[in-house]
Amino acid sequence: MTIVPITSPDLDAAEVSWFSALCSDDYQYLGVPDGALRSSWDHCSEIVKRSEANGFRNILCPSSYQVGQDTLSFVAGCAPITETINMLAAVRCGEMQPIMLARTIATLDHMMQGRLTVNIISSDFPGQTEESSYRYQRSREVVEILKQAWTQDEINFEGQIYNFQGLTTDPVKPYQTGGPLLYFGGYSPDAVDLCAQHCDVYLMWPETKDELAMRMKTVAKQANVYDRTLDYGLRVHMIVRDTEAEAREYARELVSKLDDEQGTAIRDRALDSTSLGVSKQAKNRELADMDGFIEPHLWTGVGRARSGCGAALVGSADQVLSEIEAYQKMGIRAFIFSGYPHLDECDYVGKLVLPEMKTCSLPHEYGRVPSAAPATPLGNGPRR
Repeated sequence: MTIVPITSPDLDAAEVSWFSALCSDDYQYLGVPDGALRSSWDHCSEIVKRSEANGFRNILCPSSYQVGQDTLSFVAGCAPITETINMLAAVRCGEMQPIMLARTIATLDHMMQGRLTVNIISSDFPGQTEESSYRYQRSREVVEILKQAWTQDEINFEGQIYNFQGLTTDPVKPYQTGGPLLYFGGYSPDAVDLCAQHCDVYLMWPETKDELAMRMKTVAKQANVYDRTLDYGLRVHMIVRDTEAEAREYARELVSKLDDEQGTAIRDRALDSTSLGVSKQAKNRELADMDGFIEPHLWTGVGRARSGCGAALVGSADQVLSEIEAYQKMGIRAFIFSGYPHLDECDYVGKLVLPEMKTCSLPHEYGRVPSAAPATPLGNGPRR
């Protein structure tokens, strides 16, 4: 594995986030529905409040067309019940008209008083399949329109999909100058180019460290074309206990009632189930050892019953912290953790991992602070 210094220089602190299971993705036993853990407002908002109490700096609020809570409505509801934690709202490009989306996000940013971040997602819609290049072109145009709405007095945009001329942006300016930070993940060249030019944090799903380092190098090379520096994030599940034996025992227990047909049905219901990123997670499971480990502490068993992020860090607190430190040395600065069930594992990570880490909130590092003056347009230069 080659360690490459391709990200921001201030790597002594990391943004550590948790995950609110808005999309019917919370279990006591993986793949076995549990009514007490369903994606209700009460349950998911409790995950947010528990995450804030445990010291997490951000929380991913995912998006799904088929199950669970509406993401942006959920984030709005969390504004008055939280004080310090940021909210990472997943936004599927094309689901909402871009001008309306710009207004909605700006409103949420004011409600959150600058604690909003946005996860840009490209995906198909139900009953509709588009070419990858089209989906990423749509996402690119949405992001470019958002930036005009947040930084200029007027929107003038002519693209392949959207065309707007002479639309006023008053009062669509967000609380944060320039708008919320944009997190993005994707494997295709179109996805990498979009992130390199317009987004702030490139998110990855778990793979071997060699694979992650190669992916970061590819993205950094493309970002350099635009004279930009990105931060890098890892989305991974967690099973951390006082000892490795306890953690591995719980991993086995978690999948002890999983029916493989049910697991396949859960994976296939996701609209991204055939994406390149998901196929790489499936490949990890094929390459894993008999216990499901692709690296000594990276367990692929979670992916048997979920699309997307399909592996967990499993081990003692010291072992998991050593893994996190290794990722940080590679240049990964943001971590989005989750675990089953989410309230219980949030407590384990909050107790055993977070006290040993120096954490930060990335927007503050980018200088995204409220400004009384009108926002100025963003150029294509480095964000810092």
